[in-house]
Amino acid sequence: QVQLVESGGGLVQAGASLRLSCAASGRAFGTNAMAWFRQAPGKEREFVAAIGWSGGNTDYVDSVKGRFTISRENAKNTVYLQMNSLKPEDTAVYYCASSPVIYLPRKPYEYDLWGQGTQVTVSS
Repeated sequence: QVQLVESGGGLVQAGASLRLSCAASGRAFGTNAMAWFRQAPGKEREFVAAIGWSGGNTDYVDSVKGRFTISRENAKNTVYLQMNSLKPEDTAVYYCASSPVIYLPRKPYEYDLWGQGTQVTVSS
C-alpha cells in the first residue's frame, strides 16, 4: 500500500525554523509532482509549495516566498519543506501530497495521494 508520511512538525516561537519531511513508501515518486498544503482551524486547505520531478521547477504561495524552500531527494523518495522566519500565521496542519501530472497544480483535487499531516504551531 502506498503511503506518504510527514514528520518534523512541532511548537516553535516566531522567527524560528523547522524542516518538514515527507517519505513515500510502497512506490517511488517517479515523475510525480509533489506539494505541501496546510490547513488552519476553520479554514480551507491552502497550497503552500510544489516541486517538479527533477527538482528544477518550484512554485510557492506568495505568503511564504523567500521564507520556505521545497526540495526533494528522489533516491530517498522524500520531499522536504524548509521553513524559516516562521510567523504565527503559519500555524496549521501541514500535508504532503503527490500528483501524477507533470505540471505543478495548486488545487487539492489535482493530488491523488495525501499524508496524514503534521502539526506546526508558531507562538508569538
